[in-house]
Amino acid sequence: MRMFLVFVLGFIVGAVGLGMALVSKASTVMVQEHRSASSIADTVARLKEVAEKDGWKFLGERKLHESIKQFAGIDVRPVHIVDLCQAAHAGKILAEDDARRVSVFMPCTIAVYEKTDGGTYVAATNASLLGRAFGGVVAEVMGGPVAEAQERFIQAAIAK
Repeated sequence: MRMFLVFVLGFIVGAVGLGMALVSKASTVMVQEHRSASSIADTVARLKEVAEKDGWKFLGERKLHESIKQFAGIDVRPVHIVDLCQAAHAGKILAEDDARRVSVFMPCTIAVYEKTDGGTYVAATNASLLGRAFGGVVAEVMGGPVAEAQERFIQAAIAK
């Protein structure tokens, strides 16, 4: 009986430890960050250029730091949000009722920002992981062509 209790206690401690490790790593797995070799303006321009050449639409760029300054009076380092869309991919997902809830992740959003070290960084949701989490057509689209395109855009934008 004592061995059984030790086994159960060990299992519980191990499960809790694993859960804590997964939670601590979730932010770095779900949102991927890369340092850019260029300025914010150049990085955004390259994102736009590469995405458009790949058949995606550049829907716009929002400057969050300006909105925060205007509406809250708080100065923060520059944060630019780039919205991209590939209508064929979006249409494939949105055509299915059960998949429409992922529209909260549309359009494809990529953040370009500055940190206190003065560097420019690019962050985006891990589309492949997101797709796997939802399964079905979302996994097919987000885990395949969207994830691949997103990686191409980011790699081209951060290169020197």
